[in-house]
Amino acid sequence: MDNPAELADYHALCAYTLTLGDPEFIHQHVVDAWAVQHATADSKPIAVFFGLMGLHLHLEQGFTGREVQLAHMRLARTRRAWPTFALPVDRGALSAVDVMAVAEGDDRALAIDRWCESVWHAFRESHAEVRGKVAEGLTR
Repeated sequence: MDNPAELADYHALCAYTLTLGDPEFIHQHVVDAWAVQHATADSKPIAVFFGLMGLHLHLEQGFTGREVQLAHMRLARTRRAWPTFALPVDRGALSAVDVMAVAEGDDRALAIDRWCESVWHAFRESHAEVRGKVAEGLTR
């Protein structure tokens, strides 16, 4: 991790979202955006795929964080080779730092969604593959 301030803001954001007790469980979106934005060649394929899957389900299919978490749990029960994805240089214009700069409450929840959108857009070359893998895995 090159930026200790960003890591500190991520941890603060995690603490914030975990204490909300919200039924939507927006914490899942924070975890997914971070995992994808900070993936490296050494990241486990399941971590990158689940992060991309979570972003896709949330942004394109309207899943709540709790629904994404349940989808992750369903897929994790099956043993399989997880797909790998090209890691773009640009991982999105927004980060946990930007989210933490926004006031708590609805505005911060919207900032989390904007962060997710930014990261998802950065991985646009992988969208078709993610959609296909998600459709395949969620129907089995």
